[in-house]
Amino acid sequence: MHVKVAEIVAESKKSWQDAIETAVAEASKTYPNITGIEVYNMTADCKDNRIIEYKANVGIAYVE
Repeated sequence: MHVKVAEIVAESKKSWQDAIETAVAEASKTYPNITGIEVYNMTADCKDNRIIEYKANVGIAYVE
């Protein structure tokens, strides 16, 4: 079995959790058989002292 990893930057206006779940949902359309994820980094954009967008760098492991 050969595992490959796709790196994705996910974004959400709701939360980091939502960004990560969106990344997995979108990746599943392109990459078959997702076996796991690794969240490398989480950042956010702010405006008027409030978070307006959550971002997560996610590694998606899958097998072909």
